[in-house]
Amino acid sequence: MPHDVSLITTIAVGLGLALIFGFLCARLKIPALVGYLLAGMVIGPATPGFVADVHLAGQLAEIGVMLLMFGVGLHFSLDDLLAVRKIALPGAVVQITVATLLGMGVAMAWGWSLGGALVFGLSLSCASTVVLLRALETRGVLESLNGRIAVGWLIVEDLAMVLVLVLLPALAPMLGGTAPAQGGGADLWWTLLRTLGQVAVFVVLMLAVGRRLFPWLLWQVARTGSRELFTLCVIAAALGIAYGSAKLFGVSFALGAFFAGMVMRESDLSHRAAEESLPLRDAFSVLFFVSVGMLFDPRVLVEQPLQVAVVVLIIMVGKTLAAFGLVLLFRYPLNTALTVSASLAQIGEFSFILAGMGVALELLPKEGQSLILAGALISIAFNSLVFTAIEPAQRWIRSRSSIARLLERPDDPLAELPMETDQQLLSGQVVLVGYGRVGRRIGEALTAQGVPFVVAEQNREIVEMLRAQGIPAVSGNAVEPAVLIQAHVARAAMLVIATPDAFGVRKMVEVARMLNPPIETVVRTHSEEEAVLLVNEAVGRVFMGEQELAKGMARHVLERFGRVSAAS
Repeated sequence: MPHDVSLITTIAVGLGLALIFGFLCARLKIPALVGYLLAGMVIGPATPGFVADVHLAGQLAEIGVMLLMFGVGLHFSLDDLLAVRKIALPGAVVQITVATLLGMGVAMAWGWSLGGALVFGLSLSCASTVVLLRALETRGVLESLNGRIAVGWLIVEDLAMVLVLVLLPALAPMLGGTAPAQGGGADLWWTLLRTLGQVAVFVVLMLAVGRRLFPWLLWQVARTGSRELFTLCVIAAALGIAYGSAKLFGVSFALGAFFAGMVMRESDLSHRAAEESLPLRDAFSVLFFVSVGMLFDPRVLVEQPLQVAVVVLIIMVGKTLAAFGLVLLFRYPLNTALTVSASLAQIGEFSFILAGMGVALELLPKEGQSLILAGALISIAFNSLVFTAIEPAQRWIRSRSSIARLLERPDDPLAELPMETDQQLLSGQVVLVGYGRVGRRIGEALTAQGVPFVVAEQNREIVEMLRAQGIPAVSGNAVEPAVLIQAHVARAAMLVIATPDAFGVRKMVEVARMLNPPIETVVRTHSEEEAVLLVNEAVGRVFMGEQELAKGMARHVLERFGRVSAAS
């Protein structure tokens, strides 16, 4: 050919084979992402035949990570992350420590150096953001409390890995690597302070300046009426901020893109921005899985099967149990503990970067990189099965009363109302399930009109805040009868379900009507299909966001034309 088309070839072959293998896996009831991984293996350097450009595939995958994290930022506010900081921050730190120690212990037993063992352990400790988000989105729980905790947990992990990647070259000489010495401890501390300072400056700039500048820019472009310019603005902002944050502040591409999405969320056009970037996010996230498959050498499964099995156990059992125990320790429900621990039962992009740097610094042996890649591939492929096992595991635990009593922590003081709660507030009241963006506004309206209500909320920090304000609140998942019982639903006049999770609505209504047959129920939903199903099942009055928005706008228009009264 007259010119090099390796980029086009990599994209065309990668996406084409991903489609074929993904389709075959879907027909066999296997997650499609397993097909994407297999497609990568077929065009990777470890298998015969055509070999795609691994370097280009890695960069394309990085774009996918950036776009995906940008999309997550568009759905998450700073308040959402701060609401889960008390569990996400200590939980991520402890879980990274546990996984690192497990990996180090195994590596030292294999005779590796301290530096190699440290890099190996750290590589096994950080989960893949792409895999996590795909799993949460597939199950429709990304915006639930469980989803926010898992995402917040991974944001802390990403920040920790950014620091590790910056500090590792400075520490390499002391750990037995061959990188040039950095001048001793003073330079090490200076590197640490500089890195923390850069990250802090980036976060402050994004929150103080970006939250005003970028929504304004998005609105100015939207005013032109050009859809292609709007899409270009969204993509340019996502990639531009991610690239600039990496080059100027030493922040990872993924973290920079996440903050870009968070500041864009302040715009009224954030939902449109999310829709416009969705096709590109999906396509490039597929290329991420293809690139992972390209890095994998199947020979390691034959040459070192025992080592591979140990690595997979650390990732899928060691990390999972550590996260499970930590979430329960913070007195969150069993379902939250299972969801968060399943989310972390895999490793991904930061693991590859860290392993590559470890080899370059001559800390990690090449076999260590192969084992990390094998562990990543296997854990990613089986992560969906781990999620599928959540409900059976939950039923099994609860069928054994002694284990359930131990894990559900019935002595939790936030799981029941204080004895001194005014009994007048617990008769004829509204039981409000969920105190997020919708629930909070309902609560404020009830408070303004003097209507008593009790909140049932999974987020313990929100429950503590409400109690400090004198509002009765109980912590727990309202799908569990005990939570509604503690909210005194048997004496309530109305049950208002304001959570975005539609899966538990039927169970909540069923429990409420069993305890209080005449109770009135009010439910929110996101889609017309869900609304029709809920109405057909007679769960009560159903409100759908788009429908209520249309009614409100239509009422305003008719009022302006004098066709309806303002009170109607």
